[in-house]
Amino acid sequence: MTDHFLSPLPVHPTSLHRLSWRNLLRHALQNFALNTLIAVVLWAGSSHHNFDVQWVYSQAIGMSIWLIIDGGRFVVDRNSPIGWPRGWRGLALVAFGIVAGCVLGTLVGDVYAQQSSFERIFANGKSAASVFLVTLAMGGIISYHYYVAGKSAYFQAEHAAIQGHAAEAQLKLLQSQLEPHMLFNTLANLRVLINADPVRATQMLDRLINYLRATLSASRATTHSLSAEFDRLRDYLDLMAVRMGPRLHTSLELPDELRDLPVPPLLLQPLVENSIKHGLEPSVTGGEIRVRAYRRAGTLTLEVIDTGVGLGDQPIQETGFGLTQVRERLATAYGAQAALELLANHPVGAMTRITIPVQP
Repeated sequence: MTDHFLSPLPVHPTSLHRLSWRNLLRHALQNFALNTLIAVVLWAGSSHHNFDVQWVYSQAIGMSIWLIIDGGRFVVDRNSPIGWPRGWRGLALVAFGIVAGCVLGTLVGDVYAQQSSFERIFANGKSAASVFLVTLAMGGIISYHYYVAGKSAYFQAEHAAIQGHAAEAQLKLLQSQLEPHMLFNTLANLRVLINADPVRATQMLDRLINYLRATLSASRATTHSLSAEFDRLRDYLDLMAVRMGPRLHTSLELPDELRDLPVPPLLLQPLVENSIKHGLEPSVTGGEIRVRAYRRAGTLTLEVIDTGVGLGDQPIQETGFGLTQVRERLATAYGAQAALELLANHPVGAMTRITIPVQP
């Protein structure tokens, strides 16, 4: 390896440098297999040892080098973001691990073989060179493997973190666009009601103040519980009920076992607003809005159903601001796993259905 491979990277607080029993066992099995392969190759090309003796030497030397290097990298540079010592410390650890592991492993093999290998090895220059090259190659392979694996995991984690931050920023942007849209629509309705019915206009203004206090003062988190989503929706429907009076009937169905599931804020309100604007308001008698949630086969389904004028013979339009915003937020939060559908409701009205993945 060169200084280019071991050049310092920006330090980020990751958990890549932490030891785990699962990783330790995986590394041990990998080294066991590699040591066995080396023992087979050396035994096939030499008549000095039985296979068991050669195997013990290979395992002792290989495991010693691995333990020193793989364990030492968490001591030499504990804060390295890629789990490998940066700069000269990485090279020094490899050199020390190869030398110390070779000596320690040879001593262990000598105990098993009941012999002293150092005098025989260094008495023959060719034999010494062979041992040195094999040990150097093995130590280099082990070191490079863990360096590449650590660096790959580091960049994968960085990429995932960047994508997560970008998605969170996009969700907050879409939410910030949605809130004033709802507010402006409500204020426009309030302006009309002021002249037609001042008493109800005052009641609607009080409801609006309570709704804004509950909604706009809430955390700007990208998710909240489904129960909180239904609570905000109930506040919004109470606000709309002041304006529409007996023409608006509502029903909210949220099973207790789904109350704590996380969903993006203001996911249902644009759909309900769409049902009121395009379904119930054009109807002389108004109608009912029914919102329900249910879980099926690893997915959460949310439905907003109205008994308004329906879709009629017109082609289904899903390009309105509210529907577009909801669709974009679903795509940002869940990708292709989420879906939004605008369907006809039978016998009258329309239905908007959201399907999102949930943990089993």
